[in-house]
Amino acid sequence: MEILVVRHGQSQADLEDRHEGRADFPLTRLGEQQASLAAEWIAKNHPPDLVISSTLKRAQRTAEMIAKESEVPLLLDSNLMEWNNGLLAGLLRAEAASRFPLPKGGRKPHDTFAETESLIDFRARAETFWSKFNHEYVFSGQYQRIALVSHGGMINMLFHCFLSLPVISDVIFGTGDTGIHLWKITPNGRNVVFTNVQEHLATMK
Repeated sequence: MEILVVRHGQSQADLEDRHEGRADFPLTRLGEQQASLAAEWIAKNHPPDLVISSTLKRAQRTAEMIAKESEVPLLLDSNLMEWNNGLLAGLLRAEAASRFPLPKGGRKPHDTFAETESLIDFRARAETFWSKFNHEYVFSGQYQRIALVSHGGMINMLFHCFLSLPVISDVIFGTGDTGIHLWKITPNGRNVVFTNVQEHLATMK
């Protein structure tokens, strides 16, 4: 089985240099164009049988375009939402740095500073989604390819789940606007086919 993992397009928070996380900003006009091009590229090259998306606007809108272009169902799952950044959500980065400076030594894995989701809880939420996804979709044998549409932080967490990396790791998997990853699960193991493909954006003016 193959799994497409897709990040949403540019959001309004990106333009305003705000902490996003759980702040529910929509796509910008550019983000809409990025999502449309991604949907076309996916339908042409790796069409899914099903799309599962975060419930946040920027991801859901991107997922709607992908599902429509490939003519497949769309399901929403709140476990695919971005890191819950608590009191930081929606704040300008400069304002957040002033109001909520990081504790000495930085954020710890168990830290809920500024009412945020801890790294441990974030990983647990990703693992909960991954376990349910495997049991309901991967092991069922009903699907050849499923697209997951989410956010940069959650995609990084899902990579850690997929590759069985520890909670505390210096490995970071970056994803640009509408960056696309492809994973494959076979009886012989798990394979990362490609990461953060954005060639669909090459035609943008």
